[in-house]
Amino acid sequence: MPTAKPKVTKATAATKKPATKPVVEKSKPVAKKAAAPKTAKPAPRTTKANGSSPVSLEQRANYVEVAAYYIAERRGFAPGDPLADWTAAEAEVDRLLASGHFGA
Repeated sequence: MPTAKPKVTKATAATKKPATKPVVEKSKPVAKKAAAPKTAKPAPRTTKANGSSPVSLEQRANYVEVAAYYIAERRGFAPGDPLADWTAAEAEVDRLLASGHFGA
């Protein structure tokens, strides 16, 4: 048995309540926090006049890797701090790059 749909007339449409919009309160501006300092490593010093590094980042990383190996070798490969070896190697490579010992 089919169900009959209610007829909507002008009289019944007028009796419906209009939809109300939700009330949105304005929020207070939020104070911005200071940006946290970045912990990225500083770029290696440059020696060329145009400001670019005399070697690529890949080559610099290779130099640092080899230098860290030699630092550990001088220690006789005794247990130590690999991070300290790497940091010392970075400082040495950056010093050599700045003094012009490596060229492009």
